[in-house]
Amino acid sequence: MTATPTEADLEAHRARLDALRAAIGQAIVGQTAVVEQLLTALLAGGHALLEGAPGLGKTLLVRTLGQALSLDFRRVQFTPDLMPSDLLGTELLEEDHGTGHRAFRFQRGPVFTHLLLADELNRTPPKTQAALLEAMAEHTVSYAGTTYALPAPFFVLATQNPIEQAGTYPLPEAQLDRFLLHIALDYPDEGEERDILAQTTGTRRPEIPQVMGAEDVLALQALVRDVHIGDDLLTWIARLVRASRPGDAAPEVVREYVRWGAGPRAGQSLVLAAKARALLHGRLAATREDVAALAAPVMRHRLLLSFAAEAERKRPDDVVAALLQAVPFDAVRPAAR
Repeated sequence: MTATPTEADLEAHRARLDALRAAIGQAIVGQTAVVEQLLTALLAGGHALLEGAPGLGKTLLVRTLGQALSLDFRRVQFTPDLMPSDLLGTELLEEDHGTGHRAFRFQRGPVFTHLLLADELNRTPPKTQAALLEAMAEHTVSYAGTTYALPAPFFVLATQNPIEQAGTYPLPEAQLDRFLLHIALDYPDEGEERDILAQTTGTRRPEIPQVMGAEDVLALQALVRDVHIGDDLLTWIARLVRASRPGDAAPEVVREYVRWGAGPRAGQSLVLAAKARALLHGRLAATREDVAALAAPVMRHRLLLSFAAEAERKRPDDVVAALLQAVPFDAVRPAAR
């Protein structure tokens, strides 16, 4: 049993988290909410899917995080001709020139790293996309009857362009469910866009300091598990997730616009993400604000919308917002005595 975290534990890690934010800010202009969600996924020990139009800095954001963390970092550009062996590795036949003995040796692929950037994941066919399933869920790779452990921590950051663009393949639902958060990037405002132009068209190149290592990340992930979350919040999260599934008892918005709702992994993700966000904000207890802020990133990729939703241009975020209204937190709080 681990000891209950104290304010001293929190202070010991707060400086590193502030330094990590500052390091990312050396290269990334704005995108405050996106950076917070990315760090939330890191602290929660989950994977993150970043989606946005080309040119919004998805790859730069992930590369900057990799530079700020003293971890092994690999980038794989996903293309239509990428094979599973290009990602996981393959067996090579080697010969001992002294004895003439031949044996197969497993040559590890780029997935054997701490931080894997799966760039434009939806530009490769489902066969190669599925090669990541075991790695993301079990942190292992099985090949030719042997299971190989991945380094700890292991963190997949995948980027994708919107599905409606040419040359992309929809991610399978089983793969989407492996991502803790689906982080949506939008266009910067005018001031931020001007700062981007000034920062990226000159001779200065930002220097990203390394502020954390593997042991620091693992310690933070362990601390997140000890962050308190009340029974009322757990009940609210369970009801939110269950209300996303179509059925007679589901809210009207779900019955009308959702074909398939979120599974239990969504509730687990929302609990861990809320705890991680609390730690990022210097608290040792999660609040309803943490849950509400992360409900959309946790659930938007786990809801399969109906044809009626597509016809009326409804988005998963619209459904999540309606769910938060239909299943209010106050309804699950114990009555005052």
